[in-house]
Amino acid sequence: MLVVYASKTGNVARFAERLPLPRRRILDGGEGVEEPCVLVTYTTGFGQVPPEVERFVERNRPFIRGVAASGNRNWGLNFARAADLLALRYGLPILHKFELSGTEGDRLRFLAAVAQLKEEEHALP
Repeated sequence: MLVVYASKTGNVARFAERLPLPRRRILDGGEGVEEPCVLVTYTTGFGQVPPEVERFVERNRPFIRGVAASGNRNWGLNFARAADLLALRYGLPILHKFELSGTEGDRLRFLAAVAQLKEEEHALP
């Protein structure tokens, strides 16, 4: 499955580069996709969704199957909150939340969540 990601400081880009999946970076949110994808984003400000990610989701919602977000645990309840907000606004399942560029365990949990999504999609009539 395609991984579409946004990265401001490079943390999400480092996470995405370690995934054995095709990937595409969101630059301004005007990008379009025409295949199922999962979204990986950073969290900005005090727990907000980055504006380019919001634009991308608005434009491509029918193709997005789930969301993951990076954050910093120093922000407490706002840790990786972009995933929570996108899930709430668009009904997307949260695949994973990880700190900074994630660990090997984060990478494996994310891949397992994507595999589960693919299985569920193939099981639909």
